[in-house]
Amino acid sequence: MEFSEFAERVADVEQETADLEITSLVAALLVDADDELPVVVRFLLGRIVPAWDPTTLDVGPQLCHEALARAAGPNVTDDDVADRLAEAGEIGAVAESLDLGGQRGLAAFGDDGTDSLTVAEVNERLRAVANADGAGSRDRKIEELFGLFTRADPVGARYLARIVLDEMRIGVGEGTVRDAVAEAFDVPVGTVERALQVTNDHGAVAARARNEGTAGLNDVTLTLGRPVGAMLAQTGTAAAAVESWGTVAVETKFDGARVQVHHDPDGETAVFSRNMESVTDALPEVVEFVDREVDVPAIIDGEVIAVDDDGDPRPFQAVLRRFRRKHDIERMREVVAVELRAFDCLHTDGTDLLDDPLLDRRDRLTSILGTGVSPLTLTDDPEEIAAAEAAALDAGHEGIMLKNPGSAYTPGDRGQNWLKRKPDVETLDLVVTGAEWGEGRRANHLGSFLLSARVDDGGDAFATIGKVATGITDERLAELTERFDPLISSEEGSDVEIDPEVVLEVGYEEIQRSPTYESGYALRFPRFITVREDKSPRDADSLGRVERLVGDDDNDGTGA
Repeated sequence: MEFSEFAERVADVEQETADLEITSLVAALLVDADDELPVVVRFLLGRIVPAWDPTTLDVGPQLCHEALARAAGPNVTDDDVADRLAEAGEIGAVAESLDLGGQRGLAAFGDDGTDSLTVAEVNERLRAVANADGAGSRDRKIEELFGLFTRADPVGARYLARIVLDEMRIGVGEGTVRDAVAEAFDVPVGTVERALQVTNDHGAVAARARNEGTAGLNDVTLTLGRPVGAMLAQTGTAAAAVESWGTVAVETKFDGARVQVHHDPDGETAVFSRNMESVTDALPEVVEFVDREVDVPAIIDGEVIAVDDDGDPRPFQAVLRRFRRKHDIERMREVVAVELRAFDCLHTDGTDLLDDPLLDRRDRLTSILGTGVSPLTLTDDPEEIAAAEAAALDAGHEGIMLKNPGSAYTPGDRGQNWLKRKPDVETLDLVVTGAEWGEGRRANHLGSFLLSARVDDGGDAFATIGKVATGITDERLAELTERFDPLISSEEGSDVEIDPEVVLEVGYEEIQRSPTYESGYALRFPRFITVREDKSPRDADSLGRVERLVGDDDNDGTGA
């Protein structure tokens, strides 16, 4: 498929506002994608690799601006591109407005001597950008992007620039792609969803749906070394859990970092974060523990917690000192000790367990792992649940989890079968999309941060919901300013816009309806808690969850 055709079809999608029509347009594009189907699907989502693959382009705005400026000719600088971006508001419009064909040269022609740019070649060149490493890698990235931009037509340049900066924003999220695959290849939506949960690869699932149909999708299995999305929990009450399930599985809610451990006795053990990034090198004692205890292939879900010399839990911030550590790991092992608390098993010895009931999965977990398994209590008594919560809090943990004993494991799903109880202030995980420079002694630091919720589950559009400035020490404010400075996309007076890449956990007293913010809601007395290093913007809380929380408040907390 020519990249220009892909771009024109995507432009039609972007202009459409009706959800069903968007799905139909995407479905038609998938039908016509031919051999490039997996690539087309990933490009629609602004990716070059599956969600589980840690490969990134590692191209920031500045590098992209330089490549665009070079492609636009000697009279255009990267500062000119930045100025146009401040006016246009998004990089695609800037790329489309530039005369990128003026610098065509040898880099603009393919191996066949023509100027045709295909989807497959864009994918190949972008992978070359991602693989560029070491001395001179920055220049090689610019050279590759320059070659692509000079060969793209204006509409193609619009979407190429967006893909490069992971800012596709065409109204197509993972749910849209799922529905489009089902429509394009006449397979059940539920079957597509299931295959996506197991593979975390929308491109591969689309190709399998086209080539093998429903039967092929049903044959998809877990693969050691390829992480899947973690099953998630909603906030809930013991009374609601008992009423819904009768018997409740009660577990400790640890104040740690979620991990998924993939163990191959004949190969390697890999540890992945909740965001499906490899943290194997940062957590050698977890690898050593699993290698020592488990002698069959397995995929284990759990939490890594920091512990003191007596084995008591330390705060979440201590875990973060280890979680993404790349240097001085052995020294940090002495400073912050971590341990695995396993609570689920997705696969053992060649058998996927996703569809098995929770209690059966727990039995398999305890059969392969003698120690390090989180205790589980079965009860139908709310008072016993309250006692378990008190004991967990007394032990220094965060609270308890309530789980449906008969529930399957649904990767990436925040359903009704897992509930979390936290006794302190309610919190939301929100994306920082803006900030404001401080005053007085904080004049050189960002003093408050604009918070946004995702508009749709799995999407990449955000709606503002409030600002947070409380709960941030001067030292932490300096750290946050340094963190956000490279993400500032524009400034006007003291206000700045920030690329949506960082998630903050924010506590609040209540959520009020308000016309002040785009979401239609505002947080009352928001307070900074921490940076959620384990979450990407796609994992942040959605506007739908905010609306459900407001609904709960309107019902006096009964949920009725």
